[in-house]
Amino acid sequence: MARTKKSNRENQDGNFGRSDALEPAHDEQGSPREEDDEHHAAEESDSSEDEVAPRNTIGDVPLEWYKEEEHIGYDISGKKIKKQTRKDRIDSFLAGADDSKSWRKIFDEYNDEEVELTKEEIGIIRRILKGKTPNTEVDPYADYVDWFVWEDKGHPLSNAPEPKRRFIPSKWEHKKVLYHLLQFARGWIKFDKPEEEPPFRLLWDDDSNLADSRRHGLSYIPAPKSKLPGHEESYNPSVEYIPTQEEINSYQLMYEEDRPKFIPRRFESLRSVPAYESALKEGFDRCLDLYLCPRTRKKRLNIDPEALKPKLPSRKDLRPYPTICYLEYRGHIGPVKCISIETSGQWIASGSTDGTVRIWEIETGRCLKVWDVGEAVQHVAWNPLPELPILAISLGQDVLLLNTGLGNDEEQLKVKELLNVAEPVITDDASDSTPTVSWIPYTKYGGIRLKHFKAVSTVEWHRKGDYFTTVVPSGDSRAVLLHQLSKKSSHNPFKKLHGLPVSAVFHPTRSIFFVATKKHVRVYDLVKTKLIKKLEAGVREISSISIHPGGDNVIVGSKEGKMCWFDMDLSSQPYKTLKIHPKDITNVAFHRSYPLFASCSDDCTAYVFHGMVYSDLNQNPLIVPLEILRGHTSSNGRGVLDCKFHPRQPWLFTAGADSVIKLYCH
Repeated sequence: MARTKKSNRENQDGNFGRSDALEPAHDEQGSPREEDDEHHAAEESDSSEDEVAPRNTIGDVPLEWYKEEEHIGYDISGKKIKKQTRKDRIDSFLAGADDSKSWRKIFDEYNDEEVELTKEEIGIIRRILKGKTPNTEVDPYADYVDWFVWEDKGHPLSNAPEPKRRFIPSKWEHKKVLYHLLQFARGWIKFDKPEEEPPFRLLWDDDSNLADSRRHGLSYIPAPKSKLPGHEESYNPSVEYIPTQEEINSYQLMYEEDRPKFIPRRFESLRSVPAYESALKEGFDRCLDLYLCPRTRKKRLNIDPEALKPKLPSRKDLRPYPTICYLEYRGHIGPVKCISIETSGQWIASGSTDGTVRIWEIETGRCLKVWDVGEAVQHVAWNPLPELPILAISLGQDVLLLNTGLGNDEEQLKVKELLNVAEPVITDDASDSTPTVSWIPYTKYGGIRLKHFKAVSTVEWHRKGDYFTTVVPSGDSRAVLLHQLSKKSSHNPFKKLHGLPVSAVFHPTRSIFFVATKKHVRVYDLVKTKLIKKLEAGVREISSISIHPGGDNVIVGSKEGKMCWFDMDLSSQPYKTLKIHPKDITNVAFHRSYPLFASCSDDCTAYVFHGMVYSDLNQNPLIVPLEILRGHTSSNGRGVLDCKFHPRQPWLFTAGADSVIKLYCH
């Protein structure tokens, strides 16, 4: 710029401004010379292709980065530019056979499009391959034209340093850019809205609208070609294609879809061939094929069915668990409805419909004691404290608290003090004149008799051994009762229950109470006396419930053979629902120390599962089926009526309607 200004100023001063300083280069006829024409053309010519922005906008990025993607860049509005469907070798060969100009087409990977070369471009490529210049009009060895006139110049070109303003950006341009950014941020400048794409398109369109179909994101699906006729469809086929009369008769015995659609026949000449009788029907079927063709191509997945099964650990790695029947306890006459194992694991109590309660020694099978209570026993429960060998028995409208006679003299003295009732204690409800529970002495076997106003179905102890609960299914607002042994008192904590209660159990470690009705499981806080959560099993009728020793997982059995596993930290819906038994589930049970749980049913079987609950809350419980225990026989349509785990060993006790108690060991 400094050099230009200086030369202009010298021309104005007249030092070097003679008109003949730069003589025009003319030939003898007065026309400009060819060198000037070439120089002028070189200055004005510029390739217009360089000015056209490429369709791909990924920038200077390797194409390998987009190799596994479905797009090849983004347009100005931020939308993905979809890749075109590449032809395989067979399609390319077939397309080349139909198109005589296919050898001129090349694929531009950068812009993801197919380009057809012109004759001029092919000529340029051939000249480059031969080592020549691409343009025929360019002379690579032209004479050098010195554009600077050296004559009568006082000094050479200026060697002054570049001015600083050429390297510092203009502050006014900077302010202009910031102003435009502010306009974009506040929405003052908006892009043009993209054109709305039509939601429908022609399925079998010609190749002219192929670009439109690609813009919709759908690959072009050519119309399926009809099957070409074979030798058997000739008017004069070979002898091996013509079926015999026996073969034609055998076609009538085949299904209609298996019969051949065309039977070859031979004619003397083409003129004697009749009209094809199935032409109209096949044309209609062809139209249906084109109309009902799927809009997208679906690749068939070759998946091994074994790969779809969940990866479960081997049963050998989950040992020990009960597998075989080791011992049987026989002595009852009627079906054994319930069993209960003492906390130390030495004794087991059983109740039957024959009106007796028996205490057995587990390891030997010896019957230690028999109580004839005179009525069908519904439920038995052993006190969880080893120093209080007390057995709770529910039969009819009564609950009996009996002293088993086990333990030392000091423990027996404490038990007798607890089971001593000098005068009958009657608990009345203020809302009803009928007494709820009456505590009266049971003189026959020395204990306490709790007389309820209606029949009692279950009785369960609290972990501390002083409280227990009873369930009266038809008791309405007094269906679930809490009792305290030390104070000889009863309490009705729930003035209103929704649904008929089936069972009620205490939480293993906290002051939480579970009440299972026929449809739901309600979880209550005994300290705050309020409802915490309602578990929805989604089964026809709940029959039993059991709480995991950790207290955060619950299993529920139903009368339709389903067992639901609830994770209370996860949801009020079942984490797993297992359809295992074809008949009603009578009871479910968790093991206190081993990761085992079991279910028994009227189908005379008991299922044993591995149920691992992890301390990590992000890891779901692991449930693995282990064993199906059989051995009981059916009686009056009933099978296994109760099941309980040994408190210390991986043993399972089952009580059946066949009056037998079985012990399954590992």
